[in-house]
Amino acid sequence: MSEKTFRNFEREKGAQTPEIFVETTVAALKEQLGNDKVVLGLSGGVDSTVTAMLLHQAIGSNLHCIFVDHGLLRKNEFEQVLDSYRHIGLNVHGVRAGEEFLKELSGISDPEQKRKIIGRMFIEIFDQEAQRITEVKWLAQGTIYPDVIESISDKGPSVAVKSHHNVGGLPERMNLKVVEPLRMLYKDEVRLVGKALGMPPAFLERHPFPGPGLGIRVLGEITPEKVAILQEADAIFINELKQAGLYDKVWQAAAILLPVKSVGVVDDERTYEYSVVLRAVNSVDAMTAEWVRLPYEFLDKVSNEIINKVKGVNRVAYDISSKPPATIEWE
Repeated sequence: MSEKTFRNFEREKGAQTPEIFVETTVAALKEQLGNDKVVLGLSGGVDSTVTAMLLHQAIGSNLHCIFVDHGLLRKNEFEQVLDSYRHIGLNVHGVRAGEEFLKELSGISDPEQKRKIIGRMFIEIFDQEAQRITEVKWLAQGTIYPDVIESISDKGPSVAVKSHHNVGGLPERMNLKVVEPLRMLYKDEVRLVGKALGMPPAFLERHPFPGPGLGIRVLGEITPEKVAILQEADAIFINELKQAGLYDKVWQAAAILLPVKSVGVVDDERTYEYSVVLRAVNSVDAMTAEWVRLPYEFLDKVSNEIINKVKGVNRVAYDISSKPPATIEWE
């Protein structure tokens, strides 16, 4: 049994290990939910996946998972993640909705407005799919403690950093009760729970990925062209991290597409193309983060790969800002 105890639970309920948390949470979910049906929106990330695994142990096939592709996932992520979910036994339905999302986001540049549109669209698509399941009584959410803290209104104890579509909106629209088994856990603790559940390393070792996806990594207006450019640049960065043995030494890595173009030279000809910023941070709970000192040789290789292989990019920069004062994501 792990010696790790959970910070919030230790303060409120006494020390708990991941194994004890799984045992007590599954038992509590069985008692709370009984034979009721539960619907859960999966994102491919650790939080929603651990939530699904806990509920799967508690209620089995009464858990109905929906995985929405909003067109802002990483390259080939929808197919890969959907296949992985089915291999671990989850009852999951995949929905492609990228065209609908990108249409609604056309012409929108404000970061918070983009988040709200993506959240609203997610709610609408999710609600449509959930309505196909009869007699659902509960909505499960992968909300964790930093989500709660960063989503508190400025009328509360802290200033809201950003809105999250996974902490509000759906329950009211769907008239469902909410179950959030990870609400008091930090990100590092969620991973320990996943390990205790026997989840595959492919899920546990995945870097955090924001709910709005690449929508908040394409700065400014989102277009299909920009998303495609960023997907290619991001894929190169992540793949190079893995090949260099650096992926597991980084808590979260991302590529960001800037909304401005700059002058460059390719084959002795002047170019005027986009710039990509690489971001890599280490953190324990996402409340603070330190930028990672990736080797210069590695950054040089990634920069050359992106500029040479991704049409539309002629400049790559590296973000050396920590949180605070900068946030992990750019929008």
